[in-house]
Amino acid sequence: MQRRTKWWLAAAFIGIPAAGGLALYYLAKQHAAKIEPYIRDQAVLYLRERFHAEVEMRELRIDIPALSPVKLYVSKGRGVMASVAGLDILLKRDANLLLRMQSMRFEVDLGQVFEPHKGVTTVMLDGVQIVVPPKGEATRRPGGGASPPASNVRIGEVVITNAKLILSPKDKKRVPLEFDLHRIRLMEAGVNAPMRYEAELRNAKPPGEIKSTGHFGPWDRDEPGETALDGDYKFERANLAVFNAIGGVLNATGTFKGKLNDIAAAGEATVPDFYLKASGNKLPLTAKFEVQVDGTNGNTILKPVRGRIGRTSFVTSGGVVKHDGDQRRTIALDVNMPAGRLEDVLLLAMKGNQPFMAGELQMKSKVLLPPLSGKVIEKLRLDGQFTIRDAKFLRSQIQDRIDRMSRQAQGQPNNEGIDEVVSGMSGRFQLANELITLRELAFGIPGADLRLDGTYNLDNEVIDFRGDLRLQAKLSQTQTGWKRWVLKPVDPFFAKNGAGLYTKIKITGTRQEPKFGRDK
Repeated sequence: MQRRTKWWLAAAFIGIPAAGGLALYYLAKQHAAKIEPYIRDQAVLYLRERFHAEVEMRELRIDIPALSPVKLYVSKGRGVMASVAGLDILLKRDANLLLRMQSMRFEVDLGQVFEPHKGVTTVMLDGVQIVVPPKGEATRRPGGGASPPASNVRIGEVVITNAKLILSPKDKKRVPLEFDLHRIRLMEAGVNAPMRYEAELRNAKPPGEIKSTGHFGPWDRDEPGETALDGDYKFERANLAVFNAIGGVLNATGTFKGKLNDIAAAGEATVPDFYLKASGNKLPLTAKFEVQVDGTNGNTILKPVRGRIGRTSFVTSGGVVKHDGDQRRTIALDVNMPAGRLEDVLLLAMKGNQPFMAGELQMKSKVLLPPLSGKVIEKLRLDGQFTIRDAKFLRSQIQDRIDRMSRQAQGQPNNEGIDEVVSGMSGRFQLANELITLRELAFGIPGADLRLDGTYNLDNEVIDFRGDLRLQAKLSQTQTGWKRWVLKPVDPFFAKNGAGLYTKIKITGTRQEPKFGRDK
């Protein structure tokens, strides 16, 4: 073999593998160079398709373990995990913010990057702000046209920390509803199926911790507010003292179902130490409720709420609604108390730890609390009617006076057997501007009936009532001894309208020092 031929064969034997190695190295470098921009493009594409929004991202860092490009190429990246971190990510539609993320982190198996279907185990999001636009204002897709195909990326779970959910109202003058979310864990984050979630958040007013589990989604890309939501919740240690008129610590449990902008909730709430700040007397309060909440404006409609305070049961329906032009909500309720205890209501509403009267109370009332500034009692409006049966005065001096009045009214002033008599009362009432107006007020004890109209001022406690008194006994029969005989001749002058004694009376003065007299 010629010398030149040997050199050519040697060169071919050495050069061909070397060239192949160089080619392989070149291909590996090209493959590695494609990974980072491809991951970046896929991350942006996923967000754009999932939320129908334009994506802005200040930075996306991709860290790939230091491996030989050839080894990476030959193994096709299987088992090699790349860390991806995005910073300051904004999702917008028509220049309106839909989603803000301070940071996004996840790991991806490089062996799946170029596969048709990709999977990510966990995505970590922090500093998230979710803005849900009003219905009808988020239907335009970026670029127009039909919906893009569903993403081929499956996510095992999404963990969100330090998040805020903002529900935008249709009226731009109104303040959006905001909910602070400590931590949310979304599991099985598929595209066209609901995700299981665990959430922890702190309610702003009244302040308290809420824990919830349930299902969320699938995300409605055209109308985010129509995204389905359900779950169970527990609301603990909510301090009601942040409100002007009431206090106590609220705990509640229940369920909810609906959409972000329209949720139906049901549950049970307990306040072991409920009180009105005007009196300070504490009573246990429980309630079972069903409510409908409009997430776009916070309006809440109460379906019959069945509650119990002390030994008194009641049913409430109505709503808490913000009307156009108002800065605050109006509370409008219908309250029905079919068989309450008068002492519970008095203890709740009046100062002092001993109510002055006990009995069965039936009451129906409309309650209106308009969105005005000032104290609650200054703007509270009531309109209703009540009936009290088997009432007894718990303060002995008042009951003794009532017993004495009953003896006289029955014409038996010396009959000590007439004792601890019960009273009945009924009437209509209205409250406006701290003034209670009573109409058709009827007060009855054995032998006597009193009918009054008048007012009671809650601010200065001034009383002004006028009406008539009817006794079964004649005037002379209310007395003893010589007075009984002296008054007999004038009995006919006071016996009117079917009563043994009929007269016009008035009650004036204050609650602490009432003055009784004849109204001339």
